[in-house]
Amino acid sequence: MTVAERNARALERHIDIVVRPLRDRDAIRRMLEARRTYAAYALGQLDPAMFRLSEWWGAQSDEGGALILHSRGGLGSATFVMGEPLPLQALLALHPGPRNTFFTCEVHHLETVLRYFELEQRQTMIRMQVTAETFRPIYGEVRRLAGRDTRDINTLYRTDGVPSYYTPRQVNDSAYFGAERDGRLVAIAGTHVISEDSGIAVVGNVYTHPRYRGQRLAQATTSAVTEHLLRSVREVVLSVDPANKPAVQAYERLGYREVARLIEGAAVRKDSTGIVTTVRRMAARIRGRQAGAEVVRLRAA
Repeated sequence: MTVAERNARALERHIDIVVRPLRDRDAIRRMLEARRTYAAYALGQLDPAMFRLSEWWGAQSDEGGALILHSRGGLGSATFVMGEPLPLQALLALHPGPRNTFFTCEVHHLETVLRYFELEQRQTMIRMQVTAETFRPIYGEVRRLAGRDTRDINTLYRTDGVPSYYTPRQVNDSAYFGAERDGRLVAIAGTHVISEDSGIAVVGNVYTHPRYRGQRLAQATTSAVTEHLLRSVREVVLSVDPANKPAVQAYERLGYREVARLIEGAAVRKDSTGIVTTVRRMAARIRGRQAGAEVVRLRAA
């Protein structure tokens, strides 16, 4: 090793990051409220029925903190992260979650996430928000959908060859509105999350049959869902592809405004067997034995 290399190594600074499970819903809520609109899905996961289906971890250091959520439900596994990249690296090193998941992160997390996951077909999305004060409804011939409409709902969503397996219970427990033409369901908008405890809801699953596009049916169904949700929550959010200009403009006409950018996509964990992750956890537990936590030592940027 040369003198220059020894000097460079001497200047390297390492920090210890403390990793612990998070089980206090109120404490988690306080963390999420700092990025409320970005964290809308995670806030919904704090509702008692959903909290039982989730796993939360937090990391803290002098460089800041991070949080990771692994959840499971009717539509499969999902992973949500927020916070600073270095603590997030510690979380992903020890608790990356399921091998296959649907990942949500912010743009500044991407480099860290790609250390541990292949993020397939990732998509940058606009997160938009509306409140009762900014909402501008646009009315159309739509109706509230119920469990008895499940077969028609799945048929519509399968138009482009994408599998759809919604159940009557999922439809009844959510808020879906549809538009009909020629005796068939041709447009729909629904919800991903409704959390009255957190005062927030997420609109999603907006779709119009290709033959009926350009008639503002998606705008009418989204408006109906939004109006229904704002009776019980303070704000409603949705995500949209920034390249889909007509959709962005349609949501803007309803009063939605951009509040964040995020990245979503199907993810596959690189440590396919979990062996490397297990070894890392063992080392972190030994290092953090006195603190009663897991401790990861990482080189500061």
